[in-house]
Amino acid sequence: MTAVIAEKDRVLDALGAVRDPELDEPITTLGFVSTCVVSAAGDVVVRLRLPTYFCAPNFAFLMVADAYDVVSALPAVRSVDVALEDHFAAAQINAGVAARAGFVASFDGEAAAELDELRRTFVAKAVLAGTDQVCRPFVASGTDPAEVARLTIADVPPSAELDRLLRRRSELGLPTGPDAPLLIDVATGEAIAAPAAARHLGLARLTRTGIEANTGICRGMLRHRYTETGAGEEEQG
Repeated sequence: MTAVIAEKDRVLDALGAVRDPELDEPITTLGFVSTCVVSAAGDVVVRLRLPTYFCAPNFAFLMVADAYDVVSALPAVRSVDVALEDHFAAAQINAGVAARAGFVASFDGEAAAELDELRRTFVAKAVLAGTDQVCRPFVASGTDPAEVARLTIADVPPSAELDRLLRRRSELGLPTGPDAPLLIDVATGEAIAAPAAARHLGLARLTRTGIEANTGICRGMLRHRYTETGAGEEEQG
C-alpha cells in the first residue's frame, strides 16, 4: 500500500507540471484533477474536470494531452487512461488524445490548425505577467521605468517569481542569462528601449491582472460546480 501511495504522489507531481494555458497555473492547484488512481501493477487512471461544461475545447485538449504525456513518461507506468469528464467535447477530446491523433484530426472539419501557436501565445502572456510580478518592487520603490529598462536579470534579487519568469522565457527561447535585459519584447527577445519602458510595464501589469482575474473566476465557478477537492489540490495549493 505504501508503494502505491508513493506512486500516486509521483503521478500527481507529474500532473503538477501541466498548466492551464490561459491561467498559467498547474491543473492540480486549480482543482482540475478530479481523481487519480494508481494500481500496484502501474496502471494509472486520471479524470479531469473544468469549471464549466463549455470551457474552450482547444484549452481542454491541451490539458488532457499534456496530462497523458507527462504520466506516460513516468517509469514503471504500465498503462495510462486520462479523460475529461462533464464537458461538451469530452468524447472527441478523449478519443483524440487516446489515439494520439492531434487536435485537427480529433475535430475533423472543425479545427484549422494544431495548437502550438496558441500555446506559444499564452506562454508569451505569462512572460508579460511574470515581468510585472518581478518589476513591481522596483516600480513601488519609485524606480523610473527608464531605469527599469536598463536592468538585467542579474540586477533582480532571487525569488520564486523570478524563477518562474525565467522558466517561461526559456519555453519561448528568450534570453535568460544574467546579462539578459529584464524588459524584453516577447516576440523578438530584443531589449525594450527606455522610452518604451512605461508602456511595456503597463501592458505587463494589465496582462497580469487579467490572468489573475480569470483565475479567480475559474476557481469560483469550479467550486460552485464541484464541492469535492481535486486530487493533489491540498498538497500543492
